[in-house]
Amino acid sequence: MTRTDQLAKEAEVLRRPGRWLALAVLVLAVLLVAVDATVLGLATPFLSEDLKPTGTQLLWIGDVYSFVIAGLLVSMGSLGDRVGRKKLLLTGATAFGAVSVLNAYATSPEMMIAARALLGVAGATLMPSTLALIRNLFHDPRERSLAIGIWGAMASAGAAVGPVVGGFLLEHFWWGSVFLINLPVMVVLVLVGLRYIPESKNPAPGPWDLPSVALSLIGMIGVVYAVKEAAAHGLRTDMAVAAVIGAAALAWFVRRQFRLEAPLLDMRLFHHRGFSGAVLADLLTILGLSGLVFFLSQFLQLVQGRSPLEAGLAELPAAVGAVTAGLIAGNVARRFSVRSVVSGGLAAVGLALAALTLLDRSSGYPMLGASLLVVGVGAGFAFTVTADVILSSVPREQAGAASAVSETAYELGAALGIAVLGSIVTGVYSDFVSPRGVPAATSAAAHESLGGAVEASAGLPDATAGALVTAAQDAFVEGLRIAAGAGAAVLLATAVAAWFLLRGQKLEEGVEHP
Repeated sequence: MTRTDQLAKEAEVLRRPGRWLALAVLVLAVLLVAVDATVLGLATPFLSEDLKPTGTQLLWIGDVYSFVIAGLLVSMGSLGDRVGRKKLLLTGATAFGAVSVLNAYATSPEMMIAARALLGVAGATLMPSTLALIRNLFHDPRERSLAIGIWGAMASAGAAVGPVVGGFLLEHFWWGSVFLINLPVMVVLVLVGLRYIPESKNPAPGPWDLPSVALSLIGMIGVVYAVKEAAAHGLRTDMAVAAVIGAAALAWFVRRQFRLEAPLLDMRLFHHRGFSGAVLADLLTILGLSGLVFFLSQFLQLVQGRSPLEAGLAELPAAVGAVTAGLIAGNVARRFSVRSVVSGGLAAVGLALAALTLLDRSSGYPMLGASLLVVGVGAGFAFTVTADVILSSVPREQAGAASAVSETAYELGAALGIAVLGSIVTGVYSDFVSPRGVPAATSAAAHESLGGAVEASAGLPDATAGALVTAAQDAFVEGLRIAAGAGAAVLLATAVAAWFLLRGQKLEEGVEHP
């Protein structure tokens, strides 16, 4: 093939319209995962009433999905590089839809936790594949920035669509229906994806190292479990054992990667300061946000008395801000600088969270809505630009592994955020004093969760029931304020760290050859 023919072929790839159709299918997968994550918060009060989980079980239902995803993302990203990212994406989407049915018809807290864990296994195949395929579909950096912005915007749109659609379903059907909405999305993804998504993989990947897979899973789950349980219940022997086993497994994993000719994760990626800085920024940002977001729907419904649909609509400003910022983030970062956009976005989120420390039971919506809008804009700028930095820092053949690292930071941050900040809310809440006249059994049920308090109060005289619910709501809001303050501190510290770690980092300009 002559040089002219080669250039003509590359130009054809760059302007191929199918890449945008493929992107449309990829963002359906993102929408699938985002909707699933957001509807759970709305369904929590109904799920609590039906399955009657303890406070600890409720936290596990919320975070086991993220734990499993965090433990498997690196392995699945590497598997996609080896067997084909399209193949892994479509297989995972099919499994995700099937396991959603199991979630919808769970009959006990234990079954729900197991179903959420299986959903995490399926979800771990989706996110690395979508980002890696974007890396290989778009060779023009400006087009890729726009594609990543659309990818992030759809994740935010999922956060908006999930509560609204979920709220509608919860007002007309039972809580399991919020999981069944995954099925039509999965069907469209698979049918359209088979036709329009091109396959891509590492041409010389080497074997998939199963011991590394096991070490990654054991290490991540062990460490995160120890952090979660210690935050909720204080130090215990089993937590110390889990922490030691998890840390040892991760250390062994890292050591093994340096020795393998074809590692599951090339640790040399972290030598790139921009890559490491972007990953750290994502992890700490999600940590500061997720615990608060998990409890926000409960605040809107169980404290302020909004319907599920109203609660979903109340959360829309965050998604609108994130969508808008994500679509223009690449251009803004090129005009100013990567570090100014990321640090500025994170600082804005931190200040918005700080404003939420002023919340009380009677807070008006304007303050909450404005804070959520700022959170969305700041997060949209920061996450879009860090994703672009992470993807552009590595060769195309390692796109799956790099995407997996990015998503691992996201999911690990979510799990730790729910564990740590969620445990702050739970810990403060459980210490409230029951009013006089409340039977011991009723008081015990009320201290398990805010939903439990509302349900337990139903059998009490009106005056006593009102006093119990008010005491529970006040304690819940106090925990929420403290968690918001902790999240604000994390975000502001991360903004400062990003300013130094991303110094000199620029988004790519020139078109790379496929």
